[in-house]
Amino acid sequence: MPNPALRQAIAAKKFVAAPGVFDMISALIADRMGFEALYVTGYGTVASALGLPDAGLATYSEMIEHVGRVAERARTPVIADADTGYGGLLNVRHTTRGYEKSGVSAMQIEDQEFPKKCGHTPNRRVVATADMVRKIEVACDSRSSADFLIVARTDARTSLGLDEALRRAEAYAKAGADVLFIESPESEAELAHIAARLDKPLLANMVNGGRTPMLTAARLADIGYALAIFPVAGFLAASRAMQSVYDEIHRDAAAWSTPLTPFAEFNELIGFPEVWEFEKRYPEGD
Repeated sequence: MPNPALRQAIAAKKFVAAPGVFDMISALIADRMGFEALYVTGYGTVASALGLPDAGLATYSEMIEHVGRVAERARTPVIADADTGYGGLLNVRHTTRGYEKSGVSAMQIEDQEFPKKCGHTPNRRVVATADMVRKIEVACDSRSSADFLIVARTDARTSLGLDEALRRAEAYAKAGADVLFIESPESEAELAHIAARLDKPLLANMVNGGRTPMLTAARLADIGYALAIFPVAGFLAASRAMQSVYDEIHRDAAAWSTPLTPFAEFNELIGFPEVWEFEKRYPEGD
């Protein structure tokens, strides 16, 4: 079942900053740090699980298996990327029910044409507003709990302009979306204009190196946003650290300069103490 803490935090106007998690190691680390939510990034999931770009290549089955594992292990509410809903209206119903049943607390769907692309890359195209409105209506009608939030994202800003993105967001709010997400604003002024125009909880996407300026959580809250996701920071940091330590191994360096998590600490993170306690209680061969 969805964790009601996310809906409650938004209702209480408590700003939610959600780091992107892309595998179970990142999810377990972030889950211990006191965040209000975790964001299962589609980009990071596809990259880590398939070694492919976020270009509509992951299937519903692949994503639901992954987000379900994260939601099962995490105590923190989970926001999960569901791309375009993985098809037509019947697919959206199936996706909504599956994500809710998995324990996810919020599902993000977007108005891109299939195959979709990462929101900070070029050549994205959007469907008609009416088609996305129907998807949101189906998603809202298909959920069984008000604690399961529907995040409606529009990618219209880049190709059709900010005014069209705002018109779409207003239509998606009327269709029942709980949170609005205009992808890829290109200035702080645009972020502020969006917040002044829309009377719904808003999500900002903070992509390091992306089209939108990086703002602090405090600044986004001041502007009027309810949530911010930081989807790429974790896997960009991890990939740079791995490049560094693998290079040191390849060079047969006498001493590694790359910081490493102590092995004992990682054993604890991943759950070995529970295994060892079980083995003491139920020794093999007795």
